[in-house]
Amino acid sequence: MRLSVLSLAALLICSAAQAAEPKLVVTTEPKSQPESFTEAPDGSLIIGSASKPVIYRAAKGASEAKTFIDVSAAEGNVSFLGVLADGPTNTLWACEIIGVGKNHHSILRSFDLTSAAPKFRWPLPGDINLCNDFVVGPDKALYVSDTFGSRIFRLRPEASEPELLIEDRALDGIDGITFLGSELYVNNVISNNLYRIPLDQAGKAGSPVQIWPDRPIKGPDGMRAYNGKLYLAENRNGRASMITVNGDQATVVTILDGLTQPTAIEPAGDTLWVGDRAKDKAIALPMLN
Repeated sequence: MRLSVLSLAALLICSAAQAAEPKLVVTTEPKSQPESFTEAPDGSLIIGSASKPVIYRAAKGASEAKTFIDVSAAEGNVSFLGVLADGPTNTLWACEIIGVGKNHHSILRSFDLTSAAPKFRWPLPGDINLCNDFVVGPDKALYVSDTFGSRIFRLRPEASEPELLIEDRALDGIDGITFLGSELYVNNVISNNLYRIPLDQAGKAGSPVQIWPDRPIKGPDGMRAYNGKLYLAENRNGRASMITVNGDQATVVTILDGLTQPTAIEPAGDTLWVGDRAKDKAIALPMLN
């Protein structure tokens, strides 16, 4: 039994070391602060900039991202947080941010995923808001997190504008948002909490239900779901983590440590992309089995 336990421990250590070895590192311009990224159907990596009016794109296998969208001529000194590729509709969703500090307001944008032509534009309501991230749900609707507004908006297919899904004090600081199967999960970058948002058969949201991890998560930021797990960038822990949810409890496993400011994560097939905003780079890791 002792030998079996030691062998298992050695196997786990080797697996973790293998997972932490980068397959590829993609860089952007210096001080571009890549806040979020998404993999397009062609395997290219699309990267938003939290400091420039630019969205970058790196071809599959390339180590350097090039400018894909530049809105400076039309929009001025804006920046981008969340980006999300929706292959079935050939759409790139993006959160365009105007202003600095807490004096932010934002616009939900979309562009043609191939040509970069603008498609959809919707300013979030209220004087101060922060469009942060989004996910396409099983119902094909787009769910959008508003960090400063403590809200989630939903844009149903064929609707002309989003509707308010939920506004709740627990969401004051909402950041990452994703579906794990049919269940909607969000995190809170201010309170360091993780929540499930119950949805009834009509799509009406109930009160957020807190999920309790087995170790503290700090600065939960970008979050995606893949193969029954949640993948999370912890910007104040310097980690990328994998979370297994069981009811209202969760087990957290560190995938990559020692990052400076991880804000983005994207599982894509056999690759897990992890972003380090402060280092202007995206790191491709082998996906854990």
